[in-house]
Amino acid sequence: MQTHQNRSNQMNLMQEDLARAQMHARLGEAQQLRRGHQMALARRLSRKAERAAQQARLALARAL
Repeated sequence: MQTHQNRSNQMNLMQEDLARAQMHARLGEAQQLRRGHQMALARRLSRKAERAAQQARLALARAL
């Protein structure tokens, strides 16, 4: 009976380890996705700022 309990306990521990590893992997994937979204947003904002700066330079040139 003790052997059966040990095996059952080992199986439970293995399942917990597997669940923990899967959760860790999912968290890593989520962080990568967030970084990707942040990079894309930063690129869009940078392009927008560059366009605004170019328009300001054109407006200044026209005014002169």
